[in-house]
Order: sequence, then structure tokens, then C-alpha cells
Amino acid sequence: MKTGATLPAMPKITILGIDASGAASLTAAQKRYVWAADLLVGGTRHLAYFPDFTGKTLAIKADMAGVAETIQTAQRNGERVTVLASGDPYCYGIGSTLRRWIDADDLHVMPAPSAYQLAFAALNEPWQNAALLTAHGRALPSVIRDVLTNKTSAILTDQHNTPAAIAKALLALELDGETACAVCENLGAAEQRVVRLSLLEMAQQTFAALNVTLVFNQQPLQACPPGLPDSAFTTENKQITKREVRLLALAELELQQANVLWDIGAGSGSIGIEAARAFPGLQVYAVEKREKLLAHLQHNRQVHHAPLLTATLGFAPAACADWPQPDAIFIGGSGGNLADIIHMAQERLTVGGRLVAAFATYENFNQFSALLPEATASLINISVSKPVQALTRFAAHNPVFLAKWIKPNAL
Repeated sequence: MKTGATLPAMPKITILGIDASGAASLTAAQKRYVWAADLLVGGTRHLAYFPDFTGKTLAIKADMAGVAETIQTAQRNGERVTVLASGDPYCYGIGSTLRRWIDADDLHVMPAPSAYQLAFAALNEPWQNAALLTAHGRALPSVIRDVLTNKTSAILTDQHNTPAAIAKALLALELDGETACAVCENLGAAEQRVVRLSLLEMAQQTFAALNVTLVFNQQPLQACPPGLPDSAFTTENKQITKREVRLLALAELELQQANVLWDIGAGSGSIGIEAARAFPGLQVYAVEKREKLLAHLQHNRQVHHAPLLTATLGFAPAACADWPQPDAIFIGGSGGNLADIIHMAQERLTVGGRLVAAFATYENFNQFSALLPEATASLINISVSKPVQALTRFAAHNPVFLAKWIKPNAL
């Protein structure tokens, strides 16, 4: 029902934040924006808070572009539009989504407390340094990465990425089962419930669909400068990318802007492990065809604590088919499939992504150069000091060709 009260001057599109108590969370002044609307927009749950509204309604579904178009058409026709949202519309909410299509000057936002605020208040925990995450429609590995690299994380869950699913994924990556967690259900509603429990306990329980899950990780992954000595890695017959070459390769990969690294022909894992340690949020996918070297890789991964490195036994490019799109690829060994690997890299790399390859033989380097003539390259000759009784001499490592190709905007 509409009231005859005169509204203050206002933009034609108002977004009202509502908490779990529904219409009761709005002040009388805020409710006037509902009753005066020509078009009321919101989720089915939000619209149900106002069963007496007699104007046009629009239930938000998956087609947000269509919702925005309907709102803009109503605005152009001089209609008042009110959008109902959960909590703070600009915190993983519809406000952020609508701003893709609607100018800021056309919006008037009146937020309610966010679910994060309510969760930390219910727990009496400070949250100024917390990572505020959402698992809604996101791949779980990207959420897990952020939990592992932050001391306090608060996560909006969904029907697939539940508290239990998050806990199981963290346990699989070796986070301590006694890690303190909390689940805050139905925040602001009469049935609000707050549970403190361990990570292991959270993996074994189910919770209400509307919840905020918190993880208090006392040992978040920290960045470690690269440059471990070769002796820090176990291997077979000294088959390892030497420290000096490793550092140069990491520099060429430019991983500070990367989310995903592929390590092809990973051997004992020295490149991937150094990358994971230097950039704790980096997801590393490694493939190695030799079982003995893969066993060393898994051992080195555990010793140097690189939980976000996933290792596979197999051959590239077939083994890489289901991996997420890489921002950088390192080729340490091609297994005779160099041409196929390069074609895959050209297709799968993100625009601006880096392909770096190390070659011990001229023939393999020559093949790479023929396939990617625009690539740059260096010939690396390293000699390291060796004691000879009371004297010092320098012993040369085998020369290594280090090649780099950057994916252009268009191929």
C-alpha cells in the first residue's frame, strides 16, 4: 500500500539494505521508499517481507543484465525504483553488481549492517584486519588460498561451498584440525545461532544455509624470499634446476601478478616450490612423468610447506587439460612433446602471460625458437667457487638456455 506522505528529494533508484529480521529492520522513513516505489525489486525472500505492496515487482534471478535493463527502463519512464538487498549492498551485494550498468549518481544506497559486521559482533572479535571473502559462485580453491594466507577469514558460504566443504578442503591442504573456527547462522534473526568449534569438527557438521564461516588461522602462509640452496631439495642424480638458474627463471616469470603457475617437467619441484614459497597465494600445478622424481617433489613440497602446489604424474599437455588457466608457465622438461606443449601454452595462457623454458641442449632450444621466433633468450653460464686445499677454484655448471615468450593481445 502506498502512502500519501511526501518523500524528500531522492534519486529515482534507491537500494535499501535489510537484515535477517526483514521489514522490521527498516525505519519508518526507510519504509516510505518501499511504499512510494512504482517498481520494487529484490530476491523472492526480500519481496515476501512486503506482501501488501501493490505496485510492480521484479524478482531477481540469474539474469542481472536483464534486471538492470528493467530498472533503467523504469527510471527513464520517470518511475521510482526501490531495490531490496541483504545487509550492505556494496559488500558482495547487488549494489556492486548494478554499478556495472548504472551510474553512481543515479543510486541512493541505505545500507544495513553487513553479515560480516554482525558475525564479528556476535563473536566479540575485532575484524579490522580480517579477510572478507565470499564463496558464492566462486571456485573453492580461490577461497581456500585466501584463508591459508590470512590470520582471520570470514566467508559467505553457499549451498555447494558449505562450512563443511571449506573445512575438508583446508584439512586436505594440511591445515591443523584444531584450528579455531566459528559458524554464525541466521544473523539478526530470531533463530540466530553462533557456534565455536575446531576445523575438524566443522568438517563433520551441517549448518543453516544463511551463515558466515570464520577461520582463525594462527600460522598463515608467509612470503619467503627465493634462493634455497640446491641441497635443500632431495632429487635423483642431481637432476635439479640449479639455484642461480632458478632465480633467473623466477624473475622472468614475473609472478607478483600471477594467480596460477604451471610447472611442466617439474622434476623434484624446485621451481614450483620456490614460487609457492615466494608468493603464498599462488596456485601451482606441477606435472612430472617419472615416479621417482615425483616422489621427491612430494617430499620437498611437504618439507618446505607449499600446500597450494598440486603435483601430478603424467605427460604434458594431456595432464594439463583440466588445470585452471595459467598466468605463467615454466617448462623444465618436455618429454619429447615440446611442440604440443607450446601450442597448448599459446592457447591457454592469459593475455600477457609468460612462458619461460630452460634447455640444457641446443637442439631443444632451437626447436623452441623456431616455434616462437619472437621469444627472447639468454645463455646462462654459471661457475661456483670450490675449495682446493687452501685455495679456491671455480667449477662451471652446464650452460643453460633460458627462453621467454609473452602472450600478445591477439594471436
